Amino acid sequence: MHWMRTFRRTAFILLLPVFFCGYRSHAQAALLVEEPYGFFGAINPTGHNAIYLQRICAETPVKLRRCQPGELGSVISRYQGIDGYDWIAMPLIPYLYSVQNASEVPDRVDHEQVQRMRDRYREQYLESLGENLSAGGLVRGGWKELLGAAYERHIYAFRFETTPEQDNALIAQLNERRNQSHFNLLFNNCADFARGILNLYFPGTFRRSIFPDAGVTTPKQIAYKLVRHARKHSETHLTIYQIDQIPGNRRSSHSNKNIAESLVTTGYAIPITLLNPYIAGGLLVDYLVRGRFHLIPTHPEVLKPDNLLALTEPEHPQHNAGSTGARYATAAADASHETRASAATNSLLKENEATHE
Repeated sequence: MHWMRTFRRTAFILLLPVFFCGYRSHAQAALLVEEPYGFFGAINPTGHNAIYLQRICAETPVKLRRCQPGELGSVISRYQGIDGYDWIAMPLIPYLYSVQNASEVPDRVDHEQVQRMRDRYREQYLESLGENLSAGGLVRGGWKELLGAAYERHIYAFRFETTPEQDNALIAQLNERRNQSHFNLLFNNCADFARGILNLYFPGTFRRSIFPDAGVTTPKQIAYKLVRHARKHSETHLTIYQIDQIPGNRRSSHSNKNIAESLVTTGYAIPITLLNPYIAGGLLVDYLVRGRFHLIPTHPEVLKPDNLLALTEPEHPQHNAGSTGARYATAAADASHETRASAATNSLLKENEATHE
């Protein structure tokens, strides 16, 4: 029956893209919530936000493109003191560890070793940003913030799924608009930049909040809103991972706080109370009512330098009620799906061959 053979061949051709391409149409991104550290982290314990994008790579630190096979994506964030740029994009491994390959990451480092790795990478790959970049200091940031973040602090990755259309829109938006810094610690900071990017993926979700942060956008606030959105939208497939601080360079970083939490639970509370007890009372109420939210699961999956697949490989997580609305994805789920797709494809091949025998 000629028409039956034609039908089977046509079905086989049509189903191939479903098995091999359809499942991979989704990639992922992650909101990185980075803990505060050092002197500036003590006076401003809100921490830092960055965005990891698995499908978007840095053609240069200030120009984006779609990644090629084998590339691991990039981390984008707003900085202060990087030659007047508003945002910089860095490859994932250098951003975390100041090296090109995960196999080069040491188990323990000292301050001099971290400085050597940063200097080496900057000389090889960051000359396009200019020769007179400031390295930063106790308060003001500099080019050192672009490299080796995991030597300074613990990082939490709130991973979510993205589509090709969303990623392409972000590339076009950032490449086309003027990349000029207007950094402001209170109203145009790193968390505001993350808020703008996330609103591209989840329109209208991330607005500035009067409570508990007095109109200031903070990393903890952005993470809270992402978790709250994911609880209502299971298709987000939110998953929370921990990237440990590499020991030796400095003391362990400490947890992120919002504005009310920072003022109430630190030494700032005493002068504020003496200056105006009503303001102090209002901050306390704000903290008790809106500021005490916990975002990190008790035992999040820890990602090591040689095992970042949860961020760099597309997976299809399933719901897990034990993780603040997040799902800890496993490679087994992805492998299982690919096995089923492969089995179905092999079946079609055999049937098609049998038809021609």
